[in-house]
Amino acid sequence: MAKIGFDNEKYLKIQSEHITKRIEQFGGTLYLEFGGKLFDDLHASRVLPGFKADSKLQLLLKMKEEAEIVIVINSDSIDESKIRQDLGITYDQDVLRLIDAFREAGLYVGSVCLTHFDGQKGAKQFEKQLNKQGIKTYHHYKIPNYPYDVDRIVSEDGLGKNDYIETSHRLVVVTAPGPGAGKMATCISQLYHDNKRGKKSGYAKFETFPIWNLPLKHPINLAYEAATADLNDVNMIDPYHLDAYGISTVNYNRDVEIFPVLNRMFERIYGTSPYKSPTDMGVNMAGYCIIDDQVCQEASRQEIIRRYLKALCLRRDEPIAEQTISKIDAIMKNNGISVSERHCVQYARNKAAKTGGPAAAIELDDGTIITGKATPLLKCTSALILNTLKYLADIQDKVLLLPKAILEPVCLLKTRDFGNHNPRLHLDEVLVALSISAITNPLAELAIAQLPKLRGAQVHTTVILSQFEQGILRKLGIQHTSDPVYETKKLYHSK
Repeated sequence: MAKIGFDNEKYLKIQSEHITKRIEQFGGTLYLEFGGKLFDDLHASRVLPGFKADSKLQLLLKMKEEAEIVIVINSDSIDESKIRQDLGITYDQDVLRLIDAFREAGLYVGSVCLTHFDGQKGAKQFEKQLNKQGIKTYHHYKIPNYPYDVDRIVSEDGLGKNDYIETSHRLVVVTAPGPGAGKMATCISQLYHDNKRGKKSGYAKFETFPIWNLPLKHPINLAYEAATADLNDVNMIDPYHLDAYGISTVNYNRDVEIFPVLNRMFERIYGTSPYKSPTDMGVNMAGYCIIDDQVCQEASRQEIIRRYLKALCLRRDEPIAEQTISKIDAIMKNNGISVSERHCVQYARNKAAKTGGPAAAIELDDGTIITGKATPLLKCTSALILNTLKYLADIQDKVLLLPKAILEPVCLLKTRDFGNHNPRLHLDEVLVALSISAITNPLAELAIAQLPKLRGAQVHTTVILSQFEQGILRKLGIQHTSDPVYETKKLYHSK
């Protein structure tokens, strides 16, 4: 069984209690800026073993009677058809996905706010689509020299021009499909309009990383720097918190840099600021729920290596800045982290060197490492997972779970009827074939029953996998990396 370093149940309990206290602090509405991913926070689940990927969603469900959600999207992102790289969908499509997911979970979505609105054609079309579905929309506008011209921002010529978002619950969660949406600005705009109306309200920020009450150079916080290397985020000691309380806490550069300006906005709106530091604004309690620091440290070191390998692969065909790779490389070197710590990497490379073709290796929870190679009928990942299922089911290696008589007709269907040039079967195709075989083959049935045991396993391949293949591994709960090499020299790489 995988080692656990984080108490998820404790986290849900104390985190919801802490947010409730923050609501009571202001005595009215709390606008809670939600950072990171709500449904699939895989980064957190990797560096905090035991953290559930949907923990933030479960947290909101504990408070659903007093919570509503406002989704914020930058109108320019809609017009530019900006893509969420991890999902392969546009930001406006992701807003629809989020609304569906929130509603399905039983959470109330109050409205969508279109920020930086300037009559963009795409934004107007999207607004019509939302309105037809009965979803309220609001406009927020660009303010010249935001966020530095505080006098103009906190005035009728600034925030005063924004639509006031009508809300009905004590806790208003402000979230977005990606960065740069204007979540904080939306919260501040609401504070301004509430104050004009004589309504009590406050603002807080919920970001899981960096974890403020861990050391600056703790691997968990370093893993956050590696994950945001492309944004040029840097963890730093919060100087305002240190000055106010004499306590060293960790925040990141953007929040520290913007705090003096944000503080002046609070003072203009309230007459005095409720916060003395960026750390004060946060409500994250994750640091109190780490139950095995060593487990989390090791998981975080592995995450840094994973981010480094991923960046090398992205560089192959995306305009990724060299400084992104250099930054992660520096984090590794400065903290004694080596790719060799990811044990499956060298096993996969050794297998490839021995066989002269694509290869893969998997490390299971107990440290067992199994390899697989590409064959005329199977992709290396397909061979790897078949080998692994046999090991877990205690089936002799020489036993063929899927004989040629089963595989060859499927390969022929791919090439002759579907027009594919490569007959090798992908992992999803092999698992479907194995599932069908399980009807008449008890060993295939035994093997397919082992799939849940793959969750949390580490895999490395010596070639870059397609997004589809990566998605299959992700659905199985497998954490995957690749060498920055394509299987073929073609310019277009599909499934």
